Parts: sequence; structure tokens; C-alpha cells
Amino acid sequence: MHPISFVEKFQSFIILAAVLIGLGLSRVPGVAEQAGRFILPFLLLMLLGVFIQLPLREIAAAFKHGKVTGLSLLINFVWNPLFAWLLGWIFLRQQPALWLGLIMLMVTPCTDWYLVFTNIARGNVALGTALLPWNLFLQLLLLPLYLLLLAGTLIPLEWSVLVRSVIVVLLLPLLTAVFLRRLLLYWKGADWLERRLLPKIQPGQILFLGLAIVAMFASEGAELLESPLVVLALLPPVLLFFAVNFVLVYLTARLASLSYANYAALCCTTLARNSPIALAIALVAFPEQPLIALALVIGPLIELPVLGVVAQLLLRINASGWLSDAPVPDAAQ
Repeated sequence: MHPISFVEKFQSFIILAAVLIGLGLSRVPGVAEQAGRFILPFLLLMLLGVFIQLPLREIAAAFKHGKVTGLSLLINFVWNPLFAWLLGWIFLRQQPALWLGLIMLMVTPCTDWYLVFTNIARGNVALGTALLPWNLFLQLLLLPLYLLLLAGTLIPLEWSVLVRSVIVVLLLPLLTAVFLRRLLLYWKGADWLERRLLPKIQPGQILFLGLAIVAMFASEGAELLESPLVVLALLPPVLLFFAVNFVLVYLTARLASLSYANYAALCCTTLARNSPIALAIALVAFPEQPLIALALVIGPLIELPVLGVVAQLLLRINASGWLSDAPVPDAAQ
């Protein structure tokens, strides 16, 4: 696990600054008409950085921790989509675009920075790494299905558009990243890849995300400025998602007799969300609905500070011994 870089530490501030810069540029004549063409290229570069870090060799390792893997997949891919739909129904029924954005945010588990918070909380980073490829592949397969089943009545959706969006935005960068990773492993070796290249990719990934957000807000800023209360509308369901799931995972860990390290890994992977991937899909599949993308940009502004608090709460739980009756990690967990 590489040390947290300056860019990673201040990711939420970088995203906020990108939003403000984009809104400022949207008022410059001629910028809005040109900015939109840069959004997808920046996102594709960011996603290439995400995918090239994927440790595909860890896929089978997840089954060495069968109990945690099963709980993680159940919470991430069954409970979270249904809970997200319910939260949207309670809080966002009058704003279907935000409701859809909330669903897209909550059905895509994180594939990168949750490992940073797992490490901070002294959780089982190896287990978190083993879960990472499953988080990615299952959301690639299930995201179109979730949108059709849970969001099809909110905004008109076409199956062909969703599938095409997944192929163009996710599958092609993934295949490119797998090819590049294998080529670099053959050319430079695993040590160079793990120690020299990958630690530099994460900051670049965040910067490309920031540039994509600048371009998006520069392109759609005029319309988005007409919806200043969007942040306030999203706060209750997003915060409730994190609060309820934090309690749910703790109770589940107690019932399943998980060790603290495995509990912390489970907590981080079921709380952290993958807003960049959801944002890329939204921009391609719903270009006429900027509020969907806005919801997916606001999500990390709320999520990252919350995950920082969660990491500290996990450390307190560890220090308090609330899971002291749980066994030491073993292959069955």
C-alpha cells in the first residue's frame, strides 16, 4: 500500500476547486461550446489509470476469505441498490434526475481509494485488494440491469444505449489497461510496476478526474447554476446511506464473528462508492440530463470527508475492543 500523496490527501478539495473553476469558465464566452468535447477523453484517461492498477491475479484470493467475500457481494450488489432506490423514493421523488444519479452512485462500489481508508483504519488491505476486481467486474455487468430495473420508470432508458455506454466507456479502457499491464510486466517487471509506476498513477488519475469535472461544469454551468439547492437535496439520502450501512456492517460483523481487520475491510468496501465510473456512464448515456452528472460529482464531496471520519471511528472501535471476542483472521474468513 503506497503512502497517501498530496493529491490523494486533498482529493475532495481538488474536486471542489474543479467545480468552482468550471463554473467560472462557463461564464467565459465560447468556452461552454468547446468544453463538452474534453469531458469523455479526460474520463477515459482517468479510467485507464484505474484499470491498470487492478490486480487481476487477486480474483481467486477473495475466496480464501469466503465469509467476508460473500457478505461484501451481498451488501454491495443486493442491499445497496435496493436501499439506494428506497432513499431516492423517500427524498428525491420530485427530482427524478437526482434520484437516478443517487442510484448510479450507490450501485457502483469503489475500485481504488477505499484501500487507502482500509489502510488508515488498520484493516485487512490484502483482503480489500482481493475484493477489488470483483467490485469492478460485477458493477460492469450489473449497472445496466440496475438502471433498467430500478431507474427505468424515472427517466427514459434504452438498453442498447446503456450497453453501448458500458462498452465504450468501461470495457475498452479495461481491455486496453489489461494489455498495457501485461506488456509492462513483460518489459519492466513486477517490481518496477508496483514500486515505480503504480504509486504515480493514482495522483494522475485524480487530476484527470478534476479536469473532466472542470470541462463538465464549464459546459453545463449555466444550467447547473439554476439548481443551487441540489447539494442540500442530496445531503440527507447520501448521509443516511453511510450512517445506516456503517451500523449494518458493524452488526453483521458481530453476528458473523469477524476479526477487526476483516470487519474494517468489509466496512470500507461497502461504504466507498465509485463515482468516476458512474459519472463516465452518465455523461455518455444521459447527455441531456446534467443533473445526473451533478449528483455524481457532489457525491465525492460528501463521501471523502465521511470516509475519513469512518476510518477514525473504526480505529476507535478497534481500541475499544468492541470486536475483541472475534477470532483472528484465517482462511475461512
